[in-house]
Amino acid sequence: MSAVLFFDATCQKPYARRMLEESALGGTEASVIRIAEALDARVMQHNRTEADGRYQPIGPAEGITHLIVLRDPRPLESIIARYPGARCYLWMHDLMRPGSKRGRRLAAALGVLSRHEVTLICVSDFQRAQVESIVRTGGAQARVRAVTLYNPVDDRLAPDGTAVDPAKLVFFSSPNKGLAYTLDAFRHLRRQMPELRLCVGSPGYKSLRRANIARVDGGVDGVHWLGSLPQQRILAEVRSALCVFYPNFVLPETFGLVLAEAKAVGTPVLTHDCGAAAEVLGNAGETLPVRTAQRLYEYVGRVMPHALRPALAAAGGALGLFDSYAACVRAWREGARPVTGPDPRFLASAVAQRWRALFGMPTGAESSRDR
Repeated sequence: MSAVLFFDATCQKPYARRMLEESALGGTEASVIRIAEALDARVMQHNRTEADGRYQPIGPAEGITHLIVLRDPRPLESIIARYPGARCYLWMHDLMRPGSKRGRRLAAALGVLSRHEVTLICVSDFQRAQVESIVRTGGAQARVRAVTLYNPVDDRLAPDGTAVDPAKLVFFSSPNKGLAYTLDAFRHLRRQMPELRLCVGSPGYKSLRRANIARVDGGVDGVHWLGSLPQQRILAEVRSALCVFYPNFVLPETFGLVLAEAKAVGTPVLTHDCGAAAEVLGNAGETLPVRTAQRLYEYVGRVMPHALRPALAAAGGALGLFDSYAACVRAWREGARPVTGPDPRFLASAVAQRWRALFGMPTGAESSRDR
């Protein structure tokens, strides 16, 4: 194996290469697997008890020259001490709003980051702007630099001619990324186009058990619960959909692997210009502005009794909060559906090359592992 070590002190459960095909997996874990495989790197996980090839429990490792700690800066000092002489990086995956909980954690760690000259790896320019703002405010920009390395998408993903069902919309993301709001918007679409259906699932660890869906959506007609699915099952659903229906502004994406993968297989995404969505999709026709009234609506929905949610959705529809979604869906069904496909910025082979360049490694012909 190479002298590169990824250290994951935050994962909810151990993961390994085979899980890409066999089980639901979050975007961070999928990205770590693809890059580690490409670089022939080791991955240590705080909750792993037995080694699975390159995926190992925490322990000594000789000859490590590049140490990449995931997400959380708080354990950096102790982790760095385990591997003296290694160049250290912190791979950011979460929102880093200045003043937020995670933003404050990063600000509190600026002394450690400066002392060890840690490079911050961001997954989008949007996230990088947040991170650099915190670093500048803390006066650490001279010793702490940030770079953007996009999350990787499998090189083999591409449109395959799957027939598109114009009545099918899909939502495949963590439920805390605006699922309740999405279901309210779908209520409105369904009233105008009764044949529509929405398939809801999750690629990650957050379970979408039918009981939870019932609690959230109050039994919305046309919603089909699919639970947590492995990537290939998700992509099969995405390929045949009119679009990924993702009007999320509740928890902005720092990258949004679901956006990049939908783009790769030729399925447009209907979402908001929020977070990294516009940066990843690269098509203004797929992103809508976020209105102040929509933010107010979402806030009211969070604090009001759930039993009143259907009435709130009806009021939102009457006020025109969901009309822009209906107009897009109708237009796309009538022939104006955006044409999209793989984006060379996100190909795993290209992203792996950028990691090698960051480490000062040879960047010649791609290994067959760069997938």
